[in-house]
Amino acid sequence: MSSLEWSNNKVKEAWQTACAQLELELSHGVYYTWILPNPLTDVVVCEGRVVATINSPSGFHSTNLRSKLGVHLQRVLSSVIGKPVEINYQIGSPSSRKEKRSQSADSSSGSNSNNNNNKSMPTVSSARNHTQSPRANDLFSQASIESVEKNQVITRAKNIGLRHDYTFETFAVSSSNEMAHAAATAVSKNPGETYNPLFLYGGVGVGKTHLMHAIGHNILLHQPTAKVIYSTGEEFTNQIVNAIRTKSTINFKERYRTADILLLDDVQFIAGKNSVQEEFFHTFNALTKNNKQIVLTSDRPPHEILLLENRLRSRLEAGLMIDIQQPSFELRTAILLIKSKAANVPIEIEMAKMIAARVDSARKIGGILNSLKSAIELKGQELTMELIEQTLMTEADQKRPKIKTNIQGVIKTVSDHYHLKQQAVKGKSRKKKLTMARHVAMYICKEDLREPYAEIGRWFSGRDHSTVLHAYHKIQEIINEDDSLAQEVSAIRMSLSGM
Repeated sequence: MSSLEWSNNKVKEAWQTACAQLELELSHGVYYTWILPNPLTDVVVCEGRVVATINSPSGFHSTNLRSKLGVHLQRVLSSVIGKPVEINYQIGSPSSRKEKRSQSADSSSGSNSNNNNNKSMPTVSSARNHTQSPRANDLFSQASIESVEKNQVITRAKNIGLRHDYTFETFAVSSSNEMAHAAATAVSKNPGETYNPLFLYGGVGVGKTHLMHAIGHNILLHQPTAKVIYSTGEEFTNQIVNAIRTKSTINFKERYRTADILLLDDVQFIAGKNSVQEEFFHTFNALTKNNKQIVLTSDRPPHEILLLENRLRSRLEAGLMIDIQQPSFELRTAILLIKSKAANVPIEIEMAKMIAARVDSARKIGGILNSLKSAIELKGQELTMELIEQTLMTEADQKRPKIKTNIQGVIKTVSDHYHLKQQAVKGKSRKKKLTMARHVAMYICKEDLREPYAEIGRWFSGRDHSTVLHAYHKIQEIINEDDSLAQEVSAIRMSLSGM
């Protein structure tokens, strides 16, 4: 059987390249204590197989490297060498192994091998004594290994494009998203076997992208060698256009069609783009044929995506489709507490409830927290209810149409919207329709015009400030739970902004 053994220089170059990659991916202590003392010393190619020899100074090193870092080491060496690599773990320093080779050569030519054996033993013994130092054992403890594995996942996830804070641990679960969370968890544990494709859809800030990234993180944690690709619909489109322009479509196809897991965010973006849909159709078929997992997100279900090819629509609908609803008040509160802890913003439960009552999505919660963190850290302000109220009002002002009118203008616009007389809206009738219109008018006067409660009450038949305050909070609560009223208030604001 013929074999080819790499030269010492070639082995050394390969190991230097591998070390450069390993140093980036591993902690300082683990790299210098457990990688450098265990070098690559041989590479042998035999009938298509590539066998790389790693020398460990002790059985302790060899066993732990194989069980804890073996998969990682094999992946890096395979990448450097350019072919799948098998690792042969051997005990003994490189110098002692060379001496043993000399022994073998001398023995075959009639030399005395016993003397050579005696010369090699102290080298191995010395290496073993060195590796049993307390510092080395501490660095290779279970906690250290878990830290290494976590660092590896974080590095790979970052290279793929996954957000480090979008994990299952930071995802708040409630009735509005529990089915999506359960399906995402199942997919991350058994990719390609359950719910393929998984199609998550819903409005902005409901957690679709968070769950998609969490799937990627979990797969990387349990399957470190898995090829995970994350892309948005826009990035996928741009990559195809660039591949066509540079005549590198073969590379594009090879990259996507050999994935183990494809995560495609905002898939609706590819609709109406014929060449993009054509490529995604074939990519989809290639992956599902080989039982590779596909996870997709969209702001709407497949049947509502206009200009999406029917053959593609049918494939998207063939898997599990889950509608993620807007988060409830309780869920928004939980999300805010989780995010505030991660951002190191010490928000109390009552503060969290105050924000959750005024913000309707996880994405907006993140924006509020960033504003609060900036005020605390950069401006030295204290976190109080007043600061939160000021931040909420500032955010609302920036995103809402500017209203240039007065209380009378609001009463007129609200009355016209509900087809009611202005005097009836300002009066004391408790008919349901009049009461709702009156409360909406009071709410807009306070929320948008920033008028004092007492001044607003004066315009509504002299009601006191507590009555207006009650109306304000009641409409605020209904808006958070009822999309139809939220849309009505938005329409009234649009009318007012045009005055």
